[in-house]
Amino acid sequence: MIIPDPNVIFPNEYHTSCFIKNVVTAPNILIGDYTYYDDPDDPTGFEQNNVLFNYPEFGDRLIIGKFCAIASKTQFIMGPANHRISSVTTYPFNVFGGAWEANTPPHLSQLPHKGDTVIGNDVWIGRECVIMPGVHIGDGAIIAARSVVVKDIPPYIVAGGNPAKPLKKRFDDELIELLLQFRWWDLAPERLVEVLPLLCDPDLEKVKNKIRNLL
Repeated sequence: MIIPDPNVIFPNEYHTSCFIKNVVTAPNILIGDYTYYDDPDDPTGFEQNNVLFNYPEFGDRLIIGKFCAIASKTQFIMGPANHRISSVTTYPFNVFGGAWEANTPPHLSQLPHKGDTVIGNDVWIGRECVIMPGVHIGDGAIIAARSVVVKDIPPYIVAGGNPAKPLKKRFDDELIELLLQFRWWDLAPERLVEVLPLLCDPDLEKVKNKIRNLL
């Protein structure tokens, strides 16, 4: 039995999708197995092109779970992209040096801290989305193309717009709760192969019954 290897860069012959955990080097970017970024131009450039204003010394992290699908041109904005908003001016005098630097506090110390940006497991983020600092997106959520996510999105919600808002639940509450308990993304590779027919079955009532029996 041949199972896709999560430790390769390109999982198929097209070379447009990249398992991004294998190309990211920043210590504050943590990405789960099988999460891919799709881009016909430069899929391996995810860290350089799609994670903006990332300075690990600032202290925030980008955490992305397993089995996420991230479409082309999606951008994650990190905390240092912010400006000081606690004073009468937002202008970053300190970064330009000279007398301005000498008479202002260190730039990073004055920026608002939004905390870690956390993307759950099995999340699909559509093309050209923007994810703002500190946002949490729950397991199984779908973010519509060109959305700007400024607030948390619960698990198994379809969200979209600017700013992104919940549009609908993907499933009823019972199935959502079963899926959150089942956590199929944490199954061993061989066990996952066994349940793939279940995960791809559109008969959701049958899926519910089988998951109940598996829990």
